[in-house]
Amino acid sequence: MPRVKRGVTAHKRHKKVLALTKGHRATKHKLYRRAHESMLKSLSYAYAHRRERKGDMRRLWILRVNAASRSQGLTYGQFIDSLKKSGVEINRKMLADMAVREPESFANLVTIVKGKI
Repeated sequence: MPRVKRGVTAHKRHKKVLALTKGHRATKHKLYRRAHESMLKSLSYAYAHRRERKGDMRRLWILRVNAASRSQGLTYGQFIDSLKKSGVEINRKMLADMAVREPESFANLVTIVKGKI
């Protein structure tokens, strides 16, 4: 069986890891072993935070809808409850966008919903 030299593949793998850790501090972007640990951590954080971002966005939408509905005299909970009771099916993302970009139409929606309370 012929001898296999691994210099080229190992070098390529090391270069890939060091490229992924570009921007990390100290030895975490210079030394392969430390860089590999740093890369594993950073990739796991990235994976988790991509999922976390969805909850962050939902919290932001709820905050915006709450602020806009309170300015019209309703709490967020009352507003969402009366929306469901009146049969208006609009998601929080669209409500938040409407509250920021089109406050007049949001106010009209609140007045429609107030009649159902």
